[in-house]
This record gives sequence, C-alpha cells and structure tokens, in this order.
Amino acid sequence: MAIWPGMVGGGPAMTPFLRKILGMNWVLVLVMYGLLIFGVFMIESAARHVAMTKENLSAFGSAGAYFASKQKSFILMGSVAYFVAAFIDYRWIRWLGIPFYLVSMACLVIAMRQDDSVHQLKIAGISFQPAQLGITSGILLIAWLVQDLPKLHRWFAAPFVRIGIIGATAAVPFLMVMKMGDMGSALVWIPVSVVALLIGGIPYRYLTCMTFLGVGFIPLLYFVVLPLVSKRGPERIDVWLRMMEGKEVDISGDAYAPYNVSMAIGKAGWKGVGYKSTVEQGSLHAKGFIPRETAHNDYIFAVIGEELGFRGSLLLLTAFTLLLIQGLFIAFYSRDVSGRLLVCLVVAVFFAHIFESIGMCILIMPITGIPLPLISYSGTFVVICMFLLGLVQSVWIHRNWKPETQAKQVEA
Repeated sequence: MAIWPGMVGGGPAMTPFLRKILGMNWVLVLVMYGLLIFGVFMIESAARHVAMTKENLSAFGSAGAYFASKQKSFILMGSVAYFVAAFIDYRWIRWLGIPFYLVSMACLVIAMRQDDSVHQLKIAGISFQPAQLGITSGILLIAWLVQDLPKLHRWFAAPFVRIGIIGATAAVPFLMVMKMGDMGSALVWIPVSVVALLIGGIPYRYLTCMTFLGVGFIPLLYFVVLPLVSKRGPERIDVWLRMMEGKEVDISGDAYAPYNVSMAIGKAGWKGVGYKSTVEQGSLHAKGFIPRETAHNDYIFAVIGEELGFRGSLLLLTAFTLLLIQGLFIAFYSRDVSGRLLVCLVVAVFFAHIFESIGMCILIMPITGIPLPLISYSGTFVVICMFLLGLVQSVWIHRNWKPETQAKQVEA
C-alpha cells in the first residue's frame, strides 16, 4: 500500500490536539458532568426558600431557579478552565505555583482585614474565597518543589528538607485561614499535607514519629492554639462532642443546625420525602428547620438525604467514589512524581471536602461550613474544582506524551 504525504503507517496523520481529545479519560468527564447536572437540580430545590428581591423573583420565577441559573454560568466558566487545564501539559502549568501562591497569600491577607463573615473578596464584580485559591496554589507549588528542587542539589532530597518544604507551604495558609475563622477550609490542609508526605517519598519511620508527636500535641492545639485563632471552632467541637456522647444540648441555640440537619437525613428512610417536598409531605427543609440561607451550599447534603432518601445519597456517594478511584488510577499511570503528586493532592482535597461536608450532616464531624464539591452552590469554588480535575485529566492525557519523538515519527 502506498503511503501518501500526510499519512503515517497507511492512515491519516493525527494532529496532537485530536490525539489529546481522543486520549481523554471519558469516565472522569462523564462522572464530573453527571455530578454537576445533579447539583444544579438539587440547588434549585435547596434554594427555593431563600429570600429574594421582587426583580429576581419576577425574572426567574423562584429563588431556586435563580441560583440554579447562576450555577450553570459558573459551570460554563469551569468548563473552559477544565479543558484548558486538560489540554495544556501539566509540566507547564505547575510553573505557576510560585506566582499563584504569592497572589493567593496576598488575597488571604486582604480578606483577613475585611469584616466579612464568609471570608470573600470581590474583584471585578466576582466574589470568591481566597482560601480555595490558597489550596489550589499550594498543590501546584508542592508538586513542583518536591520534584524539581532535588535536581538543583541533592540536599533538597533529604527527608527533613522535604518535610520542611511541605510543612512550610501548608502551614502559612493553614494558620491564616484558621485566623479568619474558616475552620472547614483550614482542615482541608491536613489530609493534603499527609498525602504530600506519603507521595513525596518521606520514609515511614519519619511519618511514624510525626504521627506520635502530632497526637501528643492535640490537647495543646485544642485548649491553647484553637481558642486563639478561632472563636467559633471550640464551641462547635464542644457541641459536637456533647451530641456524640448523648448529653443535653441547646437545640434552639448552638446545636440548632446539627440537630435539625441530622434529623432531616435520619427520618428520610429509603425513598425520602420527595424532590421539592412541601410542608404537607413532612419536609423539615420546607418548614425552615434546615437553615435556608445556607441549605443550597453548606447543608445541601441534608436536602439530598431528606428528599431522595438513602438510595439517592448512596447514588451520590457511589459517583464520588468512582471519581476518586479514577483519580487514583490516573495517578498510578503518571509519568513522573510531579504528576502523581498533583493527582493525589487533588484527590485528597476532594475527599476532605466530601468527608467534611457529608460528615457534618450526619454528626461524624462538627459543623464546619464547607461546600460539597460539584454539588453545592459555591460560585468560584465550582470553577476551581473543575480546574483541579482538568489538571488530573492533563496528567492522564500526557502520561506518555513525547512531542519531539512523535514529531520525528511523523516526519519519517
């Protein structure tokens, strides 16, 4: 068979961009968009009782439709971030680690000086939480430093140095976010740091020693450090511990949210009370027992559990499990340490958010006020989550990517 110009191996030459599209992990894409679509429907139900202006109500018909429409806009922006991150080789994106980290730290300093209970900044009409930017930039920075610094000098490969690099990178935003009172976002750094130490090649004897030291410092951190950096943190943990022990709590005060949120899930049974359930159907959400202003972000799993029951919650957890397993699968096939760290740290971030957000609704975690990835209405957090998953996709697409070698094969 004659080979014509523009053909390789008897078939049409495949452009690098087309090769990337065909080489995507489509299971990851489908699960991600499935969760996003599910989240839009649940936001519409969870936010339908939020107080709205007459103009917005007349334009959208209901508060739920308004927030669902805004979530769709953020998903469109996130889709752009996802595919850009996926098609660009992650070895170039990780160089953004240092500037991105410095910018996010500056944003955290600005947010600390503002009197804002939700710790948001508003730039060019867009509101965002700098704590999420800090986590994203920290992931990029750790992935870059752990792999490339030892190339400069073997001293950087020493376990103590790697522990110091990871610890310093995580400690600065962790303490700043705790000082802001955002305990939920700060706690995400704990599993991220642990995973970074594991994947970063720290010997187990060091990890064991650090574990024992960490356990020994827990009383000091709880009774001395935590009250200094967070006012609501000790109160929420105390209420949670009292409820776990079956002690008496004030369900009209500090224990109002955890009590009613857990009751809404506990009474739903297998089928739940139904999507967009009403007062007549016995919905605690419709009666206002689930905090209405935060039902569509922090407490959205309580709405899912009550309306869709155990089967709906199980379906959601199955989808999240598939997403995380796909991430670990991609990390296994990564071409270098940097890619493996990127993917594993993203998986750690998602796992921490899922565990905290769902855990606080079923009383295995204290109330922390943290969104459920891809499901909660959380504005720019959806864009950040999709960008992080785009990085995971980039590691998969470029796992065997060798542009120079492939170019020589095409020319031959």
